[in-house]
Amino acid sequence: MIELKTPAEIDRMHVTGRFVAEVLTAVTRMADVGVNLLDLEQHARGMIKRRGAESCYWDYSPSFGKGPFRNVICLAVNDAVLHGLPHDYVLRDGDVLTADFAVTIDGWAADSAHTVVVGNPAEEDLRIVRATEEALEAAIDVARPGNRMGDISAAIYDVASAYGYPVNTEFGGHGIGRTMHEDLHVSNKGRPGRGMKLRPGLTLALEPWFARTTDRIIYDDDGWTIRSADGSRTAHSEHTIAITEGDPVVLTRREGEIPATGRGPST
Repeated sequence: MIELKTPAEIDRMHVTGRFVAEVLTAVTRMADVGVNLLDLEQHARGMIKRRGAESCYWDYSPSFGKGPFRNVICLAVNDAVLHGLPHDYVLRDGDVLTADFAVTIDGWAADSAHTVVVGNPAEEDLRIVRATEEALEAAIDVARPGNRMGDISAAIYDVASAYGYPVNTEFGGHGIGRTMHEDLHVSNKGRPGRGMKLRPGLTLALEPWFARTTDRIIYDDDGWTIRSADGSRTAHSEHTIAITEGDPVVLTRREGEIPATGRGPST
């Protein structure tokens, strides 16, 4: 069932979203050469405990995972992109790190992901990160009443195509509100003008993610971590948004974040 949220309920989700943004900012700033992924996990746990939030990941047992998930943040490195299980790994110069984080506060959820490059970045890694950020902003821009779900999916796919990245359709965005995953799958590939009409009160987690040279995925033996099938590097950007009568509201915008729109692929 699709539940449209009231303005007051969206405000409560915004409270959660600000905290999610705060944690992602702290974790990605802490990420550096020589830092262990388990240290990042522990830092996120401490922030959750101090805030009195509740992790959406702890004990999470979906059909695709080897549950229950016993961590509070997903940390994926290099060719890993989704559901990265934190483990004993020390970050190296040039590693691409995706942090994906979701909690509830007072019964309302928010979900966001951010990819950074640790140490000295390679241009091709910065390029794919930039592509996911631009795709996310393009999707947000069309998330307006009267448009359709296909417009969001097409906006993501158009950016990926401009950059030359293939798109996997097995995992994408989703509805969000009282729980991390609510009805509605938001594919990262679609046709404009198709699908459900967007209405004020709809809250979505939009999450374009790309691998450099493949649209196929494989799973690690841990049953969670998803990687590009050919080992090519990846990136993932995600925000929780609310559709309103006017402009879409980004509930998980990080402080100082500059929306990555209009720059296009580098040559």
